[in-house]
Amino acid sequence: MELRHLRYFVAVAHEGHITRAAERLHIAQPPLSQQIKDLEREIGAALFVRHPRGVALTDAGRAFLADAEAVLASVARAADHARRAARGESGRIAVGFTTSAPFHPLVARAIREFRTSRPNVSFVLEESSSGDLVAGLRSERLDVAFIRSGLADPAGLAVHALLQEDMMAALPVRHRLARRPRLGLRDLAEETFILYRRPDGRGLYDVIITACAEAGFSPHVGQDAPRIVSTLNLVAAGLGITIVPASLSRLPLEGVRYRPLVGKPALEVPLNLACRADEGSAATLGFVDLVRRMA
Repeated sequence: MELRHLRYFVAVAHEGHITRAAERLHIAQPPLSQQIKDLEREIGAALFVRHPRGVALTDAGRAFLADAEAVLASVARAADHARRAARGESGRIAVGFTTSAPFHPLVARAIREFRTSRPNVSFVLEESSSGDLVAGLRSERLDVAFIRSGLADPAGLAVHALLQEDMMAALPVRHRLARRPRLGLRDLAEETFILYRRPDGRGLYDVIITACAEAGFSPHVGQDAPRIVSTLNLVAAGLGITIVPASLSRLPLEGVRYRPLVGKPALEVPLNLACRADEGSAATLGFVDLVRRMA
């Protein structure tokens, strides 16, 4: 039994007449009559009662019609799902990001816009360290990842540079420097730094240490923290100061004041989007393209 047998049967059942069904199907009447007889023979039951002016369904025919229509509808849905997946209009995207990345408005805006234009694509989100995100891409647990650093070993991956983000000093609210509207990096030379722990925060950590060296001092790191938000909690407790991407200043935290850093060296941190170099999913490629255009 083939799908065409079901289509022929359904057409005859709806028309109630083999000749009219043949015209609807754009085939000759004798071959259609033979196909219906072959179908009845395979099923082992008469599906139609033949009358001089048409045909009528038997009890077996009525029972078979409901299932035949369901099968044809299921096949049509499957074909539609495949076409939409090929166009990137359905499917699933697993998105990873470092702790600081989701605070940048680009990340949320890109996901929101993509979901609005392609509502049948679902998102799975994962926050982790850069190393774990890269491992997730290589193992195909993740499809894309927002990261703050480049890759020591980029084999098999593509890294798209999106933007450079300014960084800001985060100070305890009663700190003497919190009264200033802006600071130079050299103003922080005597302060105790709280930094996002390496290797998880390799990108941010290295940017800060390098900038301090260019400003002529080596920062005294008194505390480290497993997550960048944790560094802000320690700042609020008065244990030191930290430097964070400017987008984190959107995070209201009692006891912390954010101040822009001006002068030389300019302190910026990248936001990159990584994916597999041989990515073939239309949905994932569409998301990568959208993010790059928005950036």
